Amino acid sequence: MALVGDLKLEQRCIAVVRGLAMDAPEKAHSGHPGTAMALAPLAHVLFTRIMRYDAADPGWPDRDRFVLSNGHASILQYSLLYLTGFGLELDDLRAFRQFGSRTPGHPEAHHLPGIEVTTGPLGQGFAQSVGLALAERYLRHSFGPGLFDHHTFGICGDGDLMEGVSHEAASLAGHLGLGRLVFVFDDNHITIDGPTELATGDDVGKRFEAYGWQVIHLGEVANDLDAIEAGLRQAMAEADRPSLVVLRSHIGWPSPHRTDTKEAHGDPLGADEVRETKQLLGLPPEEDFYVPEDVLAYYRAAGAGGREARLAWERRLGTLGDTDRARYEAGRSGKGLPGWADALPSFEPGTGLATRKAINQVLNATAPKLPGLVVGAADLTGNTGVALKGAGDQSSGDPTGQQVHYGIREFGMASVMNGMAMHNGVLPVGGTFFVFSDYARPAVRLAAMSQAHVVYFFTHDSIGLGEDGPTHQPIEQLASLRAMPHLSVIRPADANECSAAWQVAVERDGATALVLSRQDVPVLEGTRERAADGLRRGGYVLAELRPRGGAGVRGDGSTRAGEGPDLVLVGTGSEVQHCLAAARALAEEDGLVVRVVSLPSWDLFGAEDTAYREEVLPPGVPRLAVEAASSFGWERYSDATVTIDHFGASAPGYVNMERFGFTAENVAERARGLLERSGR
Repeated sequence: MALVGDLKLEQRCIAVVRGLAMDAPEKAHSGHPGTAMALAPLAHVLFTRIMRYDAADPGWPDRDRFVLSNGHASILQYSLLYLTGFGLELDDLRAFRQFGSRTPGHPEAHHLPGIEVTTGPLGQGFAQSVGLALAERYLRHSFGPGLFDHHTFGICGDGDLMEGVSHEAASLAGHLGLGRLVFVFDDNHITIDGPTELATGDDVGKRFEAYGWQVIHLGEVANDLDAIEAGLRQAMAEADRPSLVVLRSHIGWPSPHRTDTKEAHGDPLGADEVRETKQLLGLPPEEDFYVPEDVLAYYRAAGAGGREARLAWERRLGTLGDTDRARYEAGRSGKGLPGWADALPSFEPGTGLATRKAINQVLNATAPKLPGLVVGAADLTGNTGVALKGAGDQSSGDPTGQQVHYGIREFGMASVMNGMAMHNGVLPVGGTFFVFSDYARPAVRLAAMSQAHVVYFFTHDSIGLGEDGPTHQPIEQLASLRAMPHLSVIRPADANECSAAWQVAVERDGATALVLSRQDVPVLEGTRERAADGLRRGGYVLAELRPRGGAGVRGDGSTRAGEGPDLVLVGTGSEVQHCLAAARALAEEDGLVVRVVSLPSWDLFGAEDTAYREEVLPPGVPRLAVEAASSFGWERYSDATVTIDHFGASAPGYVNMERFGFTAENVAERARGLLERSGR
């Protein structure tokens, strides 16, 4: 909602923003003042004339979204959030980039009201904005414009548009026709190394036109408020295409010696330059963090401008019937309707089913109870378990389609999923081959950092995928993702563990990666009874094999009275079956008591208390871990491993498994060697 005011006051407002953009990096001896200075008029127009929001309720679901993709200019966003009343204080700006402050070097979601997504790694803010816009359109057509009817605005720079993820996301956004997405390209011709001409000669406008975007060239109007507003409103009027507004700015303006220089990009201006620039702007040259009362009052009025629209929205929300309200609340949380987990299927022991196929059955069984579910794949819909029966394909013609075809754009897919999750209202699920998680990894990391509620189906999880060879066979990926903080990594052993893993993924608040097999694996004895609780805890005793009578599987998984096991075999995923078969052989042939532990999730197991972990993995008992992946990290849970620390081979999957030692016979032999070395 536009705020009517006199132009002289608005120019003073912009000067104050430029002053803050200089002062905070200067005090921190660190930061990027130049872009914030140049774009102060643009930010002013967005926050006072264009965007609909209520600073008193930053989480209002129908607010316009704003994303600063070139997040190094964070002081610009922080300044506007302070001025418009999002709960920041001047002391927060004074603490810019300091330990424990609310104003870190790049915007971080959940760290500060008004930050929609975490930005900083260039291009990802742009790509997440595509997800924000996709979620808005999906919800608008699912619930009606009375509940969802807003725009996503963003600012990006040359660096964002050089990064490959922006190409992936821009192409997808144009193809889908996301008309509520408006980005301003800050065409300032400067990077950290110097002029952009050192590295690129792209015609950005033509590139985006080829992607299907509306492109509006504003030219040299970076200080013309009315021209900026007119360009943004032209973009907003385009309903069927995303829009790129190209704005030629001058980094560091009006600094007398730093304008249009690389030094203005990444370094504080210096006390003398700040003083001279403030004099040009009409600010008190010796006063830091200067904000006069009339400027603050003007911005605070803008921050309250959406209050009536928000209250009207709340009244409309209150008229929803019980069924629609339940759907709305479940979608808003990314969770299921009450009792949704009752639809989780269970599977009979003995049947063979790849976990990627099992997870698809689980997904489809529960989908009617998950109203926010939006699933897709990077061109591998049928291969990765994300095919949703009866779902329409998401497109400009079917904006309520739950099946998204991301194309061969793993990084773009994962980034768009982050934006969808951070919008709230949807539960994004995305699939690709596990080895290609490397392409998606920067966005997976950002999802973990942002606590974005996303779920990945990473399939074809080992050398067992077979003939495609070592380029497609994951080795180090499990260890790599397990090392990532706040990402839950789960590798189910069979179909029943898939059901349990899906329940965990839906009900937890952060990002979850399900790592799934290409090849069939048997449904194991005991998982039907124990996986629901055991997987939630990350690991559990699946069976304990005893020498009496040969079979000796104790039904409750407990140990014999007064005695512990002689050996523990620990497995994940498709290798748990080999642990069970090896344990049986060791019990029958060697007279050993062998415990088999399924350990599908290190992070969930690590979150359990010491007593539970030691109950599952008793101290002092030799442990052999079996996993068709790198041995890296297994020393925390095992004394020896049957793993693979080299790349695979092009051969049928079962041949690879046999040749590289993932058989019951080899596991049993390695276990005997471990016992011999440990003197047991």
